[in-house]
Amino acid sequence: MVKNTRTPETDYLCDAVLTLKNREEVYQFLNDVCTVNEIQSMAQRFTVAKYLMENMKYAEIKEVSGASTATVSRVNRTLLYGEDGYALAVNRLKERGITGPGEG
Repeated sequence: MVKNTRTPETDYLCDAVLTLKNREEVYQFLNDVCTVNEIQSMAQRFTVAKYLMENMKYAEIKEVSGASTATVSRVNRTLLYGEDGYALAVNRLKERGITGPGEG
């Protein structure tokens, strides 16, 4: 069973994120709240989601992102059965012309 992430504490965290105005403020916040490895892991999973949404093959994703096949599989499972958070964010970035790492 998945633990409920919606608590007063996580509501407060989400509200804090919503107050941030630009990339630099987000970096400041993430660097205080997370370890370097946690930030890098989140960034890697988000990039893997983007690649999966572009129908890139697991082996190619592993090669370009450095993610393990377990990570790629876990992200794919989330894309299929999760709450569509990855797709929401990836699509909003595309709408704003932000294409992602290694792209124009």
